[in-house]
Amino acid sequence: MQGTVAFLCAMLVASAARADSFSDSRGVWMRDDGNAKVSIAPCGQQLCATNLWIRDTSKGEQPGDKLIMTLKPTSQGTLAGKAYDPKRNSTYSMTLKVTNGGLITRGCIGAGLICRNVRWTPAK
Repeated sequence: MQGTVAFLCAMLVASAARADSFSDSRGVWMRDDGNAKVSIAPCGQQLCATNLWIRDTSKGEQPGDKLIMTLKPTSQGTLAGKAYDPKRNSTYSMTLKVTNGGLITRGCIGAGLICRNVRWTPAK
């Protein structure tokens, strides 16, 4: 019985951490280079990052493009998992960290050999 109670308590703590991290990451964000504005919002059980505005579309990014993120809390303020890009039919490993005043995302391909960090600030 004690094991069951401990397990349930651990699940509740994990659920609370998930809710806080997911809540803190929701909103409209500007990429640090000023080239993109995205909305992060729930889509089913996942989070979706949807391009609202793109300054330089030369690399194929367009308004309306989405990443479907299947993330779980790994520590306070950090979510990790996979991000699926339906436009390119590609899946990336992803980390989303909530920081004071923003977000930091890290996406990787090739078993983590090629990664990119991006900073985001709340859009005005």
